[in-house]
Amino acid sequence: MFQIDLKSRKAIYAQIIDNFKRLIISGAMQPDDKVPSIRDLAQAITVNPNTVQKAYRELESQGYFYTVLGQGSFIAAPDTQASEALSPEVEALYSQLKNTVQELIFRGQKPDEVNEIVQVQLNASSVI
Repeated sequence: MFQIDLKSRKAIYAQIIDNFKRLIISGAMQPDDKVPSIRDLAQAITVNPNTVQKAYRELESQGYFYTVLGQGSFIAAPDTQASEALSPEVEALYSQLKNTVQELIFRGQKPDEVNEIVQVQLNASSVI
């Protein structure tokens, strides 16, 4: 389920966040699915519970999780309401996407191939 690379330069809590995002975006975890408790996940991946707690807090602040007092954390439904003003996080993601597309084209990838990959990802995420 989770892939934690202890030799990676990326912090363990950031790897936990990335793993949950990958599971949510791929559809492996659906809105309102209960996530493992902090203690259970920490034991399963053999990391400090404080590390898992930090990841959970970050995922909640980013809108991927919500917490019900006494029941635990759950996967949040995607925010489908279009906002006229983009949040700084969304603006940063658009900027990252633009830079990635430009880098791919600079490195010799054909625009049609890049567009095809983007379309495949859009179609795959429309299921969510």
